[in-house]
Amino acid sequence: MASHPDYYAVLGVPKAASSEEIRKAYKKLAKKHHPDANTDDPSALEKFKQVQDAWAVLGDDTKRANFDKYGTPDAPQFQGGTPGGGARWQSSGSGDEVPFDIEELLGGFRAGRAGGGQYGGRSDWPVRGQDIQASIEVPFMLAAEGGKYDLRFQRDSGSSPETLSVTIPAGVDSGSVIRLSGQGTPGANGGAAGDLFVSLNVAKHPWFRREAANVLLDVPISLAECGLGAKVDILTISDGTITLTIPPGTNSGMKLRLRGKGIRDRRTGERGDMFAVVKVVSPKVIDDRTRELLEELKSIEKSQCREGLWQ
Repeated sequence: MASHPDYYAVLGVPKAASSEEIRKAYKKLAKKHHPDANTDDPSALEKFKQVQDAWAVLGDDTKRANFDKYGTPDAPQFQGGTPGGGARWQSSGSGDEVPFDIEELLGGFRAGRAGGGQYGGRSDWPVRGQDIQASIEVPFMLAAEGGKYDLRFQRDSGSSPETLSVTIPAGVDSGSVIRLSGQGTPGANGGAAGDLFVSLNVAKHPWFRREAANVLLDVPISLAECGLGAKVDILTISDGTITLTIPPGTNSGMKLRLRGKGIRDRRTGERGDMFAVVKVVSPKVIDDRTRELLEELKSIEKSQCREGLWQ
């Protein structure tokens, strides 16, 4: 049975800390070590898992009491009685019954456990299953709007592949990690199962680009639409196809904002904005009439576009 870390030390609180002090410490450290905020730190996930494990024990009154008393969040099972309730050890020498001290017994067990052994030959202590990790690539639109993703994985090397439906929250981005409690390897002797940590990578979209909670979309327009203005249909991630107004005199590279049509922020629940990035497409000279019109337009615009530029 793997030894448990000092959960108080993990959260940086004393053993006498109140429930509120533990909760505040957990929230502070979970935010600090969250993988979303530490995409360049490969150790962030492990620190985040340690904080989550510490909260799972110290945030539960029963598990915390067990941990304080026995060094494990799960109350140990004893043969012949319960701790403090008259449990006794039958000596194999004189036949006399000798009361034992539970902390002394557990101290010996912990020492044996740390060395990989067993106390008194016992091997029926609860053992928590191991955490496992998986990585998936989710479509851009699924990450933006949320939904279900079927994850196929193996819990361990000897198990058969299985499929698990994972809920993808709206607004996740590459580097996000989803924790699925109890989906790791099974525990032993009644111990809890480990957790499954799913790392996400968001696939690129053929048209949309993401900047935080904002979305960018290149919108090609003609030279005439650039000068005269126009109404063009564009695609959004939230509302399907809408009509965008291009103001007269719009230059290539300008960004037209569509408020509230970006990606939903996971913390606030509010959507970011969408920006239509105007790209002026030069006309192809396909006949003499087109050339004639372009020559006429050139003579008009030549002095306008660089007027006063070098002065």
